[in-house]
Amino acid sequence: MEIIPGKKGKPKGFGILGGTFDPVHLGHLRAAEEIGEGLNLEKVYLIPSALPPHKRKRHLTPFADRLAMTRLAVINNPLLDVLDLEGRRPGFSYSIQTLKELDVLLGGEIYFIVGSDAFYDLTTWKEYRSLFDYAHFVVIQRPGFCVNNLDELISGIDIIFERDNVSDTILQAPSGKTLILFSTTLMDISSTIIRKKVASGKSIRFLVSDNVRDYIIIKRLYDSD
Repeated sequence: MEIIPGKKGKPKGFGILGGTFDPVHLGHLRAAEEIGEGLNLEKVYLIPSALPPHKRKRHLTPFADRLAMTRLAVINNPLLDVLDLEGRRPGFSYSIQTLKELDVLLGGEIYFIVGSDAFYDLTTWKEYRSLFDYAHFVVIQRPGFCVNNLDELISGIDIIFERDNVSDTILQAPSGKTLILFSTTLMDISSTIIRKKVASGKSIRFLVSDNVRDYIIIKRLYDSD
């Protein structure tokens, strides 16, 4: 897939990947790396959610710990970085608020990376139609939520898209922002599985980076999940 928004003559592109990152794992990192390289982005920012509105029922690890693990996970990686702006805001962490802040902060094209499972729930997001005013969407396959084509992806979403004349993986919204279906290496890893393994005393080596694993052990996170 050759999509190069950051090539000469075009504005800089920045990827953002949000999530609870409880904990951040190698699946998150690999997807961010492949999208950053594939779209020739300046940076891909991982943004831990402070209080996600869609996960009100589950007790979250304190934001400070999730932020610390995410920063450890990307250390020494020139392409990946972390932003803590959702932890600075009170109340629920709504994506539309984050995108409005980033629109001012980054000064370039924003590529909002989401899993196919999350995108299917897009109509439940706050001001979801306005999201395409601020960012392109990059949708990646998630194990168990595979998407065959863009038509399947946008069914039920009340937004009019135009099909790209060249690629069958890109649609354009009225705002001019695009919807991109991007294939990454599928790694069937989840934060839920990692928490359960820690709670049962099993190894999480090769599921998270070594420094994140050490942090979990030292802080005794997930011991009682």
